[in-house]
Amino acid sequence: MKHALLLIFLLSVFSVSAQENTFSLQQAIEYAYQHQSSMLNAALDEKIANAKVKETAGVGYPQISASFDAKDYFTLNYLFPGAFAGGEPGTFVGFPISTPSYSATAGVQASQLLFDGTYLVGLQAAKTYRELSQKNLTRTRIETAVAVSKAYYGVLVNSERMKLLDANVTRLQKLKDDTKALYDNGFVEKIDHDRVVLAYNNLSTDRDNVKRLMKLNDYYLKFQMGIDVNSSITLTDSLTDEQIRSITVSAEKPDVTQRVEYSLLQTQKRLMSLDLRRYRSNYLPSLVLYGNLFTTEQRPKFNIFDSGEKWYPTGFVGATLSLSLFDGTQREHRIQQARLNLQRTENDIINTTNALALEAETNRTQLLNSLSSLNTQKENLDLANEVVRVSKLKYDQGVGSNLEVTTAETSLREAQTNYYNALFDALVAKVQLDKALGNIK
Repeated sequence: MKHALLLIFLLSVFSVSAQENTFSLQQAIEYAYQHQSSMLNAALDEKIANAKVKETAGVGYPQISASFDAKDYFTLNYLFPGAFAGGEPGTFVGFPISTPSYSATAGVQASQLLFDGTYLVGLQAAKTYRELSQKNLTRTRIETAVAVSKAYYGVLVNSERMKLLDANVTRLQKLKDDTKALYDNGFVEKIDHDRVVLAYNNLSTDRDNVKRLMKLNDYYLKFQMGIDVNSSITLTDSLTDEQIRSITVSAEKPDVTQRVEYSLLQTQKRLMSLDLRRYRSNYLPSLVLYGNLFTTEQRPKFNIFDSGEKWYPTGFVGATLSLSLFDGTQREHRIQQARLNLQRTENDIINTTNALALEAETNRTQLLNSLSSLNTQKENLDLANEVVRVSKLKYDQGVGSNLEVTTAETSLREAQTNYYNALFDALVAKVQLDKALGNIK
């Protein structure tokens, strides 16, 4: 019974472990949201911004502090006018006091900001800064989704390409063995055998190259996901004919206001406007209410903690009204710089609006071209497969040469490479267009 329970436990652990390393495209993106370092840092930046808002708000809260000070006057002189001791008028003479003296002061200080224009503007700026960090997090999420999608599609495309290369190698291996048997029996010349061996070696090299590229793509995907590159993962999505045929070009007109880049610039513009208001508010006065309550004592012996001895309290409240009258024109030049920075941001918004619209149209054109190329390469791939089939059939029936077969195999390998390159380009162009249209949230 114990062995059975242990077996069930181990199977459940292995099952959970296998599920944790199995990812669809959406699951890979969600995993990256939780583990990719850029996502983690963007989330930390948002928390930092929240803490910054609270820090700025704290300036307007009551400020309270307490202090305690104790002194030991191990040497002490009282000063008297020199004329009292027969000296020159206007001079002083010190008389040392040999009796020890100790003093202590304990107090509480409090202040409250009643009005400060820069504080009010700074509080608004801190909230806008928090909004900026939130939008930066959104931008990082979009960029992460795009990067993971491209890497995921790269693995899928090369996996499909690898399947065809394996089939090609198997087919050419048989042709090589058949040609070797014919050559050994004197039915074909050595050049025919060498030609097939050459084609086989080239195809095997291509397969090895793709296999190494698949490993690199696998590492790249895990890097984009934020998972250990040495771990093993399994992708559950696959490329089907229906999925490939479903790739369409959206006729949707780009709305740049839906792009996070545009929204970020608008937030930065508000920050620049608040910066300008902050410098202008320096012309306004500030008002602070404050109060102190402290008590002191002075004794000839060190018994300041003796509750039976008397302390002498003192307390006061007051207010300070401050107004800067002249600062060497520093404020005016700060205002001028803030105004110019605001104009720069407005220019950036205009330029970015045009750039985002251009990006959308560029990606739309790239997707159209990629789909056109994909259709052409698919037709070429079908034709190359048919040429291989016919040339192999003719060769088997003795009415064709192995030169035709090897030439057909070379053309097929080229057609396969072109097709999968076009397929990857189309998938990437689709992702880029969705991003350009603001459809990746």
